[in-house]
Amino acid sequence: MSVMFFVEVMYMGIVVLYVKLFKRKPEKIYKWEAMEDDVECGSASYPMVLVQIPMYNEKEVCEQSIAAACKISWPSNRIMIQVLDDSTDPASKELVKRECDRWSKEGVNITFEIRDNRNGYKAGALREGMKHSYVKQCDYVAIFDADFQPDPDFLHRTVPFLIHNPKLALVQGRWEFVNAGQCMMTRLQEMSLSYHFTIEQQVGSSTFAFFGFNGTAGVWRISALNESGGWNDQTTVEDMDLAVRATLRGWKFLYIDDLKVKSELPCSFKALRNQQHRWTCGPANLFRKMAVQIIRSENVSLWKKWYMLYSFFFMRKIVAHILTFCFYCVILPATVLFPEVTVPKWAAFYLPSLITLLIAIGRLRSIHLLAFWVLFENAMSLLRAKALVMGLLETGRVQEWVVTEKLGDTLKTKLIPQVPNVRFRERVHLLELLVGVYLLFCGIYDIVYGKNTLYVYLLFQSVAFFVVGFGFVGKYVPASSYLA
Repeated sequence: MSVMFFVEVMYMGIVVLYVKLFKRKPEKIYKWEAMEDDVECGSASYPMVLVQIPMYNEKEVCEQSIAAACKISWPSNRIMIQVLDDSTDPASKELVKRECDRWSKEGVNITFEIRDNRNGYKAGALREGMKHSYVKQCDYVAIFDADFQPDPDFLHRTVPFLIHNPKLALVQGRWEFVNAGQCMMTRLQEMSLSYHFTIEQQVGSSTFAFFGFNGTAGVWRISALNESGGWNDQTTVEDMDLAVRATLRGWKFLYIDDLKVKSELPCSFKALRNQQHRWTCGPANLFRKMAVQIIRSENVSLWKKWYMLYSFFFMRKIVAHILTFCFYCVILPATVLFPEVTVPKWAAFYLPSLITLLIAIGRLRSIHLLAFWVLFENAMSLLRAKALVMGLLETGRVQEWVVTEKLGDTLKTKLIPQVPNVRFRERVHLLELLVGVYLLFCGIYDIVYGKNTLYVYLLFQSVAFFVVGFGFVGKYVPASSYLA
């Protein structure tokens, strides 16, 4: 698995290097022309665009996200802002409605839509939003989660690609994080997500015109969305699900790396754990449900099927998590207790080091945090491994959807370091502590009886598991600051 993953990372690195060296920008691959008013038709030459903002108790960020969407540069009679509010908190719902009314009085074409249930969660809200009669006049739909703030030129940079390239179904932008420097945990998250966008998304777009839709900061061709079956809530990754189904219909996707949309990283450890569970469990469950359909598809080439099944799903969504936990946190430490079992240096040190350095390319300004990133990712691998099993076996919390907590600008002063005055049972994670004890034992055993220096890694990694196990990660947000 180490060799397989190394080859995969090297392949992606070579593709990105080729894209950079030969300046393979989207404008060179796909036709793109700036939007301008037609002399005779005026703004009627612009296509009608729907902007959807799904929300659920987003009291802290609703104003800034709605404002950013309403400030998008596009003819006012050719854009419709649709706020889909599933809030259960009356105060939050009232605030969102009041904000929509305020922008409506300023001449913005904005609607406030609610449901009497939360069936399907985000997928259900988006699906219901597409059923309104006024949507029939729209050609494209842009989607932004509640904490995303697109720049005014977002549609001008994305929609022309869809207009001039009829086989393109999706144009995806890159996430930029306004709170990346808030604490160590957010810095480490930024490193992982920067690699995802800089490397993984760019490789998929540049080679097979396929990648997983990130669920936000993207524009869909509505005809492609409908042809692919619309929004489906069979898994908790409705965005990736739609991307796979659209690809099986023969549609292509485009990722623009320099199209950055401001968003927020979870700064509390509880929020991060919930997010990572869904991001790991969902793709594994989708792989279980869609693998046969991918194999049988007649609209996709053999090589593209191979890329989707092997590179996208098997290597990145399954092997990466198994390898990180089972090899580096279980098998490698166990070699200390069984000296007759040896792991070659190339597998234990050289390959992991090269993989880590390649991943660090995604965010070079944080390369000094590389050692902390490795320890933290390994400590989080237990959570991901559990979520992976749930997704593959379709058991446990496989359909659990917990909205990632967001703070916006209003609560920055209320953040305090993660402290032990939170209830003990809410903060402590027993399995991580047990792995920490196992690694500590192996490290001490290696010091006493071993003949190598593996104890250096084992002791540091055990500390990382203890830190995660006791919940001393990220920031603590007082419970009163969040909505139920």
